[in-house]
Amino acid sequence: MRPESASPESGPPEPALLEVTDLHGGYGSARVLHGLSFRVGKGETHALLGRNGMGKTTTVRTLMGLNAARSGRILFDGQDITKLSPEAVVARGLAVVPEGRQVFPNLSVEEHLIAFHLKRHGNHWTPGRVYELFPRLHERRHHGGQQLSGGEQQMLAIGRALITNPKLLILDEATEGLAPLMREEVWRCLTLLRESGQSILVIDKYVRRLMTLADQHTILERGQVVWQGNSAQLEADKTAWEYLSV
Repeated sequence: MRPESASPESGPPEPALLEVTDLHGGYGSARVLHGLSFRVGKGETHALLGRNGMGKTTTVRTLMGLNAARSGRILFDGQDITKLSPEAVVARGLAVVPEGRQVFPNLSVEEHLIAFHLKRHGNHWTPGRVYELFPRLHERRHHGGQQLSGGEQQMLAIGRALITNPKLLILDEATEGLAPLMREEVWRCLTLLRESGQSILVIDKYVRRLMTLADQHTILERGQVVWQGNSAQLEADKTAWEYLSV
């Protein structure tokens, strides 16, 4: 299935930070991804869209080395990372905020940030900077993960990813299960990160909200890319919305 998209704009494309080509993968004998191809430019916010069960989380797990790719290629910052371990993928500069947050219940907020802190050339995320982004985490810095609300856990999961000083931040279900006020806090954070030039790949069900944030969108259907384009193109394309309806 070839993805639908509007005619490309003139001029050469921006350099790709992440380039996925003909990616196949799944779980054991179950095949979930069937030839995915998409790219995320440097400094771009890219939304990965689709209904439940269409392969978004499997895509993230494969990018992060948690699921082995059956075939295809993943290039990150010009390097082939298709067969790298999760640890090696993180070392190259990818970081994920996983679905369900997955914070450690017995580690304090501050212990999370100290344990995951990676120093990289030209990047400056520290516990102090995370606290500036999320003042609430500073107030709760001595509390364990199990003592935090769902929204606070998501703030911590984002802070934990940022403190690795990633080139690409990936968020799987960025606002799932959060109260409206906490959702807006996450959107505020992502807007600030986007404005700072952070490259972002984000999955979330609130498509209208993502349209105000993302530069580009890729829609998955049954493990295939079926549509790609920007927010204006998505707004105008009724076919694209059919892929997103429940």
